Amino acid sequence: MALFIQIAGIKSFDEAQMILDLGADLIGFPLKLGYHKEDVNEDEAAAIIQKLGKPEKCCLITYLNLANDIHALCSKLGVLTVQLHGDVTIEELIKLKQLNPSYKIIKSLIVKYNNLDELKNNVTTLSPHIDMFITDTFDPKTGASGATGKTHDWNVSKELVTFSSKPIILAGGLNPTNVQQAIQLVQPYGVDVHSGVENEWGNKDSLLVETFVTKVII
Repeated sequence: MALFIQIAGIKSFDEAQMILDLGADLIGFPLKLGYHKEDVNEDEAAAIIQKLGKPEKCCLITYLNLANDIHALCSKLGVLTVQLHGDVTIEELIKLKQLNPSYKIIKSLIVKYNNLDELKNNVTTLSPHIDMFITDTFDPKTGASGATGKTHDWNVSKELVTFSSKPIILAGGLNPTNVQQAIQLVQPYGVDVHSGVENEWGNKDSLLVETFVTKVII
């Protein structure tokens, strides 16, 4: 089975089109982030998504944690897939699905030092209300929960993949050099990359994207 590939941090229409042409399944637009600078603003993201004409290939990535706010931003962008990195209550997840039952919700599991039991509890509690999980890395220096460009203990993600009844995407410091090793160990449903396929100017590099995708599908 081919692994699911998400590439996040889209900066332009040309970048988005290139990434999809090279085989990514989903492209992520990080907005309302708290700890991170946005690559594009809401209006720019909406324009890119509209021009692509493939809303099913686009995902909102956000720290928003209230259903009404998440729904409003998804509606503005025209997307039905949302990746939540904030502390979202079960009540808000239920409300979000009520606002639009077609939403596909990806919930982050942020790997910190020695927090596997907490993450397993989150999996058990949240699984009935989300569609898949994404494991990512906590940065104690900034407090950022994901999109840190840092790897974590892949053995934690491996245990969560075995434990969870819902699919799990592996994220956190992946790049063309380490993604095969990560996949072999973790056996995730899919992988996510952001800065690992960018050049020195912070733009997606077509050769790095192509190499990453090739390494995943081998």
